[in-house]
Amino acid sequence: MTSSASQLPILEFILRSYHHFNAAALKNALRDYHAHLQNGGKMFWTLAGAMSSARLGIHLAPAIRKGLIHGLSVTGANLEESLFRLVAHHHFANFYDYRYLRKEDDAAILARQQRRVTDTSIPEDEAFRKVEQLIVPMWQRAHAQGERRFWHEYFYELITDPALEAAYEGRPEECWLLAAAEMKLPLIVGGYADSTFGNIFASYCHTGEVSVGIAKSDIEYMSAFYDIYQKVLSPGAGVGFFQIGGGIAGDFPICVVPSIKYDLRESVKPWAYFCQISDSVTSYGSYSGATPNEKITWDKLTQDTPMHVIESDATIVAPLILQALLEARRHPEAAARLMAEAY
Repeated sequence: MTSSASQLPILEFILRSYHHFNAAALKNALRDYHAHLQNGGKMFWTLAGAMSSARLGIHLAPAIRKGLIHGLSVTGANLEESLFRLVAHHHFANFYDYRYLRKEDDAAILARQQRRVTDTSIPEDEAFRKVEQLIVPMWQRAHAQGERRFWHEYFYELITDPALEAAYEGRPEECWLLAAAEMKLPLIVGGYADSTFGNIFASYCHTGEVSVGIAKSDIEYMSAFYDIYQKVLSPGAGVGFFQIGGGIAGDFPICVVPSIKYDLRESVKPWAYFCQISDSVTSYGSYSGATPNEKITWDKLTQDTPMHVIESDATIVAPLILQALLEARRHPEAAARLMAEAY
C-alpha cells in the first residue's frame, strides 16, 4: 500500500491493520460508507446511549460541517447533553476509578449535586439549572403566543443565539448540536419526555405555567419525517442508516420506510446502507442485539442493502470511522488510491 501517512494516517492504519472479525466489520462499514457518499448518497445517524457526555461531538461536529452526516435521530438526553458540554464543560467531573466506587461514594457525588454517567458527571447548577433559566422563557413565550414547535427547535434556537456565546465553556467546534443547528440538519427526537428537560418541561406543564401543546408530539415527528425522507434525504443515490446503540433513537426513524410503503401506500426508496455499532450481543427479543437481516422481514432493509454490525464500544469505533472519512474528504484522490490498493 502506497504510504499516505502524512495526509491519511487513520484511514491508512485501518486499511492496513483491520482485516478480520470486528476490525474487518469496521473497515468494511467504512469503505461502504465512503463509496455511498462518493456515489452522491446521504447518511442519517442515530445516537443512543450517552454519546454526548462521552464527547463524541469532537468528531461528529466536523463531520456534520463537512457534509458526512445529513440528518440525525437522537435521544432527548443526547440532545441536551451536547448543550451541557458546551456551557458547563469545566464543571464536569471525571471518575477514573468509577468501577470501584462504593454506595457511599455515589451518595457523596449526589451531595455535591453531580449526576454520574459512568466515568463522568453532569453538574446540576452549571448545566441543568443554567439551561433551565434560558429555555423556560422560550417555552413561556410559545405558551403566550400559542406557538407549537418540535422539541429540538427550541434547542436549535437557544444554541444559535449569539447571547449564549458568553456562557461557553466547551469548544463550539466540538458541539454537534451547534453544528447541526448551523447546517439546519433534519433532527428527530423521539421519546424526548425521557430526558432531564423532558421532566423539567412536564413539571412546568403540571403547574400550568406552560401547556403540553407547545412541544409537538412523536407522531408529528414521524409525520414530518415522511416528507423529509422522501424529499430531502432519499433522492439520488438514497440515504444510509448509521446507528449507534438501539432503542427509540434507532427504531423510530428506520420505520419511516415501511410506514410510507404500507401506511401511506406510496412508493419509497429503501435505506441504501446500514451499519450498527453496538456492544449488545445477539439475543432473543433484543432489538439492539438483532442482526440486520431481521429488518428485511419488516421491510426496513432489503437483501441488497450493504449491512454491517460492529460489536464494539461506539466511543472507540465511531471516532475512528469519522476521522478516516474526514481525512478522505480533505484528500479525495489520495483516499481513492488507498481504497483501491487495500487488500
